[in-house]
Amino acid sequence: MSELEDLMKAFGDSGGDKNILVNRDIAHLVASGHKILSMRAIEGLEVKAEETVTGIVANVRVMEGTIIKNPIHLCFGILHKKGLQEIKMNVRLERGAFAGFIAHCIFPKAEKVRHIMDAVVEIGESAEMRYSEVHYHGPYGGIEVIPKADVMVGKNGRYITDFSLISGRVGKLEINYTVSVGENAVTELTARVFGHGNDSIKIKEKVVLEGNNSKGLIKTRIAIEEKATAEVTGITEGNAEGARGHVDCMEIVKDSAVAQAIPIVKVSHPLAKVTHEAAIGSVDKRQLETLMAHGLTPEEAVNVIVRGILK
Repeated sequence: MSELEDLMKAFGDSGGDKNILVNRDIAHLVASGHKILSMRAIEGLEVKAEETVTGIVANVRVMEGTIIKNPIHLCFGILHKKGLQEIKMNVRLERGAFAGFIAHCIFPKAEKVRHIMDAVVEIGESAEMRYSEVHYHGPYGGIEVIPKADVMVGKNGRYITDFSLISGRVGKLEINYTVSVGENAVTELTARVFGHGNDSIKIKEKVVLEGNNSKGLIKTRIAIEEKATAEVTGITEGNAEGARGHVDCMEIVKDSAVAQAIPIVKVSHPLAKVTHEAAIGSVDKRQLETLMAHGLTPEEAVNVIVRGILK
């Protein structure tokens, strides 16, 4: 079996659609380690990618007014026990463009693996980008994932992103995102992570509401058990008239796990408003008793509740 076939099998096992390689209407980029295994652009979409010693450099451009009907699929992974993958990505959506991205990051055997993502994203005026990122790390916990993104959302633009790591061990996760939001623009950042063993989770997301009537939401859902740790920092700044922002963090802890939430709000304009809420605690006792009354064991009931907040 070729490396591409191996990666696509893991891609399918993690919930990806393996038909992306044969459907010529779907753009994609598939890379294992520092090797580009498959790539396709479509009309209105420009993709330029090249291999480096340690990873991939990719430039993605959605041309003005282009509506990409099908999601653009990205698949990055390392199938070996050890390895390094550095992804540098520049994404630009020009005025009035729309594109959705589905990214799968797959490391099923990771025992000593580093995956570093450094992205710069530019959303043009009245353009919209939706980005969904799903990770699968396998059972060993020997992986470091370090994604960094700097995003600029232009006037009337939209940037919606969802990060999910709820299958397998987390290992070490350090997210660092900053989004600058222009006039009448909107951003929503959602992260869902389930940590086990000695997993370490650090999430820092910052939304700067620079334009009049800009809006931003940071929503984080974390569950940790055993000896895992989580530190979540959500920062929102309201710097313009009519700016509205909210930070929403919920963390559930079990066993000897330790969670910390740091919501930071800053307002520099008298007509801006930013709010926050953070909740950390154990599984709700009433919910637990209700589920057990329906025949679930305590462990099954806890799993149902935890999975519920991670949806």
